[in-house]
Amino acid sequence: MARTRHTVEGTPVGQVDLAVVTPTGTRRTDPLPLLIVHDGPEYSRRAHLLKVIREARACGRVPAVRVVLLEPGPRNERYAANPDWATALTEHVLPTVHTAYATAGKPTLMGASLGALASLQAEWRHPGTFGALFLQSGSFFRKRLDDEEDFEFWDRVTAFVTSVRRARRRRTDAPIVLTCGTEEGNLANNRQMAQVLAAQGHDVTLHELPGRHDWRFWEKGFDPFLLTLLQGSEHRTRRAGEAHDADA
Repeated sequence: MARTRHTVEGTPVGQVDLAVVTPTGTRRTDPLPLLIVHDGPEYSRRAHLLKVIREARACGRVPAVRVVLLEPGPRNERYAANPDWATALTEHVLPTVHTAYATAGKPTLMGASLGALASLQAEWRHPGTFGALFLQSGSFFRKRLDDEEDFEFWDRVTAFVTSVRRARRRRTDAPIVLTCGTEEGNLANNRQMAQVLAAQGHDVTLHELPGRHDWRFWEKGFDPFLLTLLQGSEHRTRRAGEAHDADA
């Protein structure tokens, strides 16, 4: 898998660094499904994300997927329900990637902990941008549930979570898959978030897995849950193409 580094300048949060990983045997001009990854270097190094995808492709379980590994930069400032990060991602980073690489269908967006929160907020504020969300152990903090008041962006996070809970209708058609460890503190708020999204009419599933708030356990959620989403990315691309043909 070839890795190319890019820097996106002039975003609302400043410079954003990323790496685009292209599957072996493909070129920039080949339209491929796109996976956008918060905390990309950590997912690659500590959760072996690229290895899992590469082996799944070799077995024919997923199509060739182009992966964008986002470097977090000032992570808490960006990922803790910062609307400027959602804008930077959707209106600056994605257009840069789309200009440099042929893309098939809407991208899948994923993240863990605050990265999961940032993923949900990006699609919530810019609905229709992403084709699917994979949210691991999301930091969906609530004042009634969580003992994180000392976190510097507590008010911003809880305000966004409250705004999601107050919505009365579906915000996005993207499938939303949540995973969370049975031994971690975010389990209760993930259960509640899944219930809220389902009540609003979203296509959402929560998978509770043995484990804690840790990269090793997040890796265990890739198979089958992320891989199933990536399988679906091929079908969503086909449907989008069929709809486009019908409109023509």
